[in-house]
Amino acid sequence: MKPTYTEVSIDKRGVATLTLNRPEVHNAFDDKMIAELISILGNLASDDAVRVLVLNAKGKNFSAGADLNWMRAMADKDYQQNLDDADELAELMHKLDRFPKPSIALVQGAAFGGAVGLVACCDIAIATDNASFCLSEVKIGLIPAVISPYVMRALGERQSRRYFITAERFSANTALDMGLLHQVVAQDQLDTAVDNFIQTLLQNSPAAIKAAKTLIHNIYNRKIGNNVIAHTTQAIAEIRVSAEGQEGLTAFLTKRKPNWLNEE
Repeated sequence: MKPTYTEVSIDKRGVATLTLNRPEVHNAFDDKMIAELISILGNLASDDAVRVLVLNAKGKNFSAGADLNWMRAMADKDYQQNLDDADELAELMHKLDRFPKPSIALVQGAAFGGAVGLVACCDIAIATDNASFCLSEVKIGLIPAVISPYVMRALGERQSRRYFITAERFSANTALDMGLLHQVVAQDQLDTAVDNFIQTLLQNSPAAIKAAKTLIHNIYNRKIGNNVIAHTTQAIAEIRVSAEGQEGLTAFLTKRKPNWLNEE
């Protein structure tokens, strides 16, 4: 599939930049953009050259959420067609949330509706100090259903109860306080902020990062008991005897750099 609503590039470090590219409609997404994103994420996930994913957007705003023409078309379709459509959005959120490499969202301007879900699905989220967020669905008689597991995980139940039902617009600093964001910076500091994270991530074992992300998904919100304990002991044993685990331990003990570091 040739992208039309998105752009993707991979630099020599293995940093893939996936850009929402519909600035004329504030990067609102429809079924075509969702399909593109699903396809691109699948390709990047399986590309061993990719070490880090950066999700950003062109123009004044990160994303206005769902495209108005797309929503208008869905309103004329039946339940099954709407269910199929929602399944596609759910696949996008799941693919981004379970992306095996570290992911960083860069947010400027507005991030509304489903765009908040994209931010919540990334491992790290940075926004400019002029960014704003809104879970606006109830204003038009809808609910943020498909994105809710990811947004609630970030905001917690208490804040979700407020912002899901008020559809209030909230600032980047409020998003930072609630846990949706990890850092808020001035517009001219955004490139430096993301590069700092990228440099940190590239120092670490790709296999260990993937395993750490899997560990979080498998352990989070589970009661600590025999099954969880057994999972954690198996996970550390497996990574210790893995190729990168052995390489990392040997490099540490012999005071040399591990082989995943780019020496260029």
